[in-house]
Amino acid sequence: MTDTEAYVPPKIWTWNKESGGRFANINRPIAGATHEKDLPVGRHPLQLYSLATPNGVKVTVLLEELLEAGHSGAEYDAWLIRIGDGDQFGSGFVAANPNSKIPALFDRSGAEPVRIFESGAILLYLAEKFGAFVPTDPAQRAECLSWLFWQMGSAPYLGGGFGHFYAYAPYKIEYAIDRFAMEVKRQLDVLDRRLADNEYLAGADYTIADMAVWPWYGALAKGLVYEAGEFLQVQDYKHVQRWTDQIAARPAARRGRMVNRITGDPASQLHERHDASDFTTETQDKLQPAS
Repeated sequence: MTDTEAYVPPKIWTWNKESGGRFANINRPIAGATHEKDLPVGRHPLQLYSLATPNGVKVTVLLEELLEAGHSGAEYDAWLIRIGDGDQFGSGFVAANPNSKIPALFDRSGAEPVRIFESGAILLYLAEKFGAFVPTDPAQRAECLSWLFWQMGSAPYLGGGFGHFYAYAPYKIEYAIDRFAMEVKRQLDVLDRRLADNEYLAGADYTIADMAVWPWYGALAKGLVYEAGEFLQVQDYKHVQRWTDQIAARPAARRGRMVNRITGDPASQLHERHDASDFTTETQDKLQPAS
């Protein structure tokens, strides 16, 4: 099928072939587990099951920031979920997140484990649990949560929209790429205008709103996702660039970005995290953490 051929949808859609593209092997129109597999449980109350996609990085950045701020109760085990291999369809993971998407978190600090799924929900849960990185003033809290939910609503246009059609689709469709490139540039402009007058998204303070947006739009601003920096002229968004660099300089953000990472420079990868000392081990140990 070419960009100019007309597609006439059938009266009833049926799943009779793979959709094509990079993630075709894990895409399906039904939910539920495909195989039995229990989730491992480590020694800390917080058990994270994730991968260092932007949605996964949000949570590990917050956990590392909480630990950096002295919240010892935020110690956690981060277990690797290889979504390309279908780990998210194991029975244990589906019990943690019926939507079969990373990340998923169990808080085992109480009498009964509490499961939390969806990255924004995990950020808010942890911020409220530890009383950190979410404002208590009603107006400031509303601003923080508005930007948090802005990210949750906007990122599908960046990832599943622009990213899919620009980088992963089996063939290029001009209309789809143009449509989503326009929206992504509009979103970058929204951020740039906000950051022109504010150090961080919620105002003067660094919050979970920044931690949610940075792994997506900060990476985009530095040309680290989809190799689309030149195409989108990301350097034009000066305030987004300043904000991105400011967060990237934070030690906790740098550590958080490493956790559950399986791509890029081997020295930047920490496949699993079970203790703060894991960051200081030799590279070969990071690539094959102890079970």
